[in-house]
Amino acid sequence: MKKKIIIIGGVAGGATAATRLRRLNEDAQIILFERDEYISFANCGLPYYIGGVIPDRDDLLVQTAKEMSVRFKLDIRVFSEVLSVDRNNRTVRVRDRVKNTEYDETYDVLILSPGAKPIKPALPGIDAAENLFTLRNIADTDAIKAFVTEKKPKTAVVAGGGFIGLEMAENLCRLGIKVTIVEKLPQVIRPLDFEMAQFLHRELNRHGVDLILGDGIAAFQDKGRTVCLESGRTLSCNMAVLAIGVSPENTLAKSASLALGPKGHILTNHHFQTLDAKTGKTVEEIYAIGDAIAVTDLIDGSKTAIPLAWHANRQAHIVADRISGRAATYKGALGTSVVKVFDLTAAAAGNSEAQLKAKNIPYLAIHVHRANHATYYPGAADISFKLLFSPTDGKILGAQAVGRAGTEKRIDVLSTVMKLGGSVYDLPDLEFCYAPPYSSAKDPVNILGYVAVNALAGDYKFAQYYEIDDVVKKGGLLLDVRTEYEFSAGHIEGARNVPLNQIRRRIHELNLPKEMPIYVYCQVGVRAHTALMILKGMGFTNLYNLSGGYVTYKIAKYKPSDNAN
Repeated sequence: MKKKIIIIGGVAGGATAATRLRRLNEDAQIILFERDEYISFANCGLPYYIGGVIPDRDDLLVQTAKEMSVRFKLDIRVFSEVLSVDRNNRTVRVRDRVKNTEYDETYDVLILSPGAKPIKPALPGIDAAENLFTLRNIADTDAIKAFVTEKKPKTAVVAGGGFIGLEMAENLCRLGIKVTIVEKLPQVIRPLDFEMAQFLHRELNRHGVDLILGDGIAAFQDKGRTVCLESGRTLSCNMAVLAIGVSPENTLAKSASLALGPKGHILTNHHFQTLDAKTGKTVEEIYAIGDAIAVTDLIDGSKTAIPLAWHANRQAHIVADRISGRAATYKGALGTSVVKVFDLTAAAAGNSEAQLKAKNIPYLAIHVHRANHATYYPGAADISFKLLFSPTDGKILGAQAVGRAGTEKRIDVLSTVMKLGGSVYDLPDLEFCYAPPYSSAKDPVNILGYVAVNALAGDYKFAQYYEIDDVVKKGGLLLDVRTEYEFSAGHIEGARNVPLNQIRRRIHELNLPKEMPIYVYCQVGVRAHTALMILKGMGFTNLYNLSGGYVTYKIAKYKPSDNAN
């Protein structure tokens, strides 16, 4: 029997499902409804077109409706908004936005890929703002591009320090616009923990971007030219970009009485079939994919939302395979992500320390700062890593990295290990391509594994940057084992300097009980490890290594600049 399959929404989810279905089912009737003009575009590239990095607008258009219709024998109806779903009669109500008419269309199988929409809270003055923009689609992009081209704004406020907010900030800076980011959280980029986000704070400041953290937008005045913050502070600007997040497009799911999560995301089973709102039973003929749905967190099995393109693409493939009778399952998501912030790359996979704390999941955390390739080859630069793992079996729970070339490659490797159920014990054994321009004989990921295995061995414990100040205040012993010159150039207040090469002969001068807690640090943690093993060999039993050393501690203490007007 020839199936009639309706897909609502294009781009990564809907368009991928349509083409995959056609490759597997030459005879199926496939109709794709898209309420706007463009069915397949590079929405991740939109900020870079605005900033001129991508000069040609047409490069954003992956495929046009006409090209896709011909190549894949699809019935693609643009400017067609689906208003509701009637599950009992298996029909959808459609409004033709060009003709301004409505009609019903039947289906055998329905795929919901409505995406998400930018959050636009009902703030005082927001509707009167003439210079306020959101960025989600081509129309939004055209509006911003026209504004910056014609009005030539000198100042901009970007509300939100997520991926879109940072990408917009960078690209507006490229146009010579003075940018201020306002973020309600105490940091940008939520997948990173605070000390890792601090590298981005410093990089933003270095390129002239002001950061107002821990504050939110309260209102707009003067048609958007004055931004009022919750703290009472006001900012003047020529334009503003609202990038405080997205919410799922769930109107159709509600009309079909489908189950929704606590934040409005469509709930599905592991085949992406939807569930009835009242009974929780599977609605076999209706699937949902993309930004509108809740997915399973691979770390702990909880429900989460990850509005990223890879997930929509993968879900689309799985749904198309299932509809076509092929076995395909979804194990869960790690939320592997990356963002470019001027000259830095920040990437992450799995849960952050903040998430693990909130979920009461036991973990150990380590930091490593390692050059991206052999240091004797020109251009080497450190990548700063954070790894989170189980204290019992070494299962990797999360990974974060900030650096230059090669940063995202390492997170991709760690994400792969996590997806395959690996642990920190697997990392030292990973075999990497090695030549001086690309890596070192021991890749930074290998080093992460060695450090993590040391942590699990129990020779000493790791202390975190946020614990050290209290240790000193309470009279604890903090040893700085760097050279005297390094110590004089900057150190943690209250630390005692005993250089590594002097540890064996000078530790006796301190006349310490063997059970006394001793906290040790160096620049990044390597020399501290050696010092701690010496102390362990001398019989000391209560030893701690400051994770990531002075580099991690110092960046955590960085004070972002907010010199906005």
